Amino acid sequence: MIVAMFMTKNTPVTAVKESRRLLEAIGWAVVLPQLLATLGMIFTQAGVGTVVADLITKMIPENNLFMIVFVFCMGMAIFTIIMGNAFAAFPVMAAGIALPFLIHQFHADPNHIAAISMFAGYCGTLMTPMAANFNIVPAALLDLKDKNHVIRIQIPTALCVLAFNIVLMYFLIKWEV
Repeated sequence: MIVAMFMTKNTPVTAVKESRRLLEAIGWAVVLPQLLATLGMIFTQAGVGTVVADLITKMIPENNLFMIVFVFCMGMAIFTIIMGNAFAAFPVMAAGIALPFLIHQFHADPNHIAAISMFAGYCGTLMTPMAANFNIVPAALLDLKDKNHVIRIQIPTALCVLAFNIVLMYFLIKWEV
């Protein structure tokens, strides 16, 4: 804030007023990430992660690292598209796939898994109107006629980054083993 005041030659009072104006413009979406993270924990406590793990065990051979990474990253993106935020998707996908398969079975570095999986989830954030704080609020603040324009522009980039995340996670785990 000090750097911003120095650059704009404004006072702390202006900074507080503009912060208030921005928060009022954004409205309810300010608390959305915290609410979605809480929702993700509720899903985890309800056993959704266990259901995901059971499905993975039935559908994918346990030793097929690429398919497990692919399903994990895609699951992060898809669950984020549904929930609107990667913070909600992470606890469920980590409990269902990352811990039992990637970390315990393949001995992957949890730091790599956490960082890359959140990035994969953010790809889902770019592709959904459920991520109001990223996609709907900017459209409203910019007064765009088409409220989904931001999302349509972001989809190709999100898909490319998601593909990169899948390949990166696969090779990092393969290299670690």
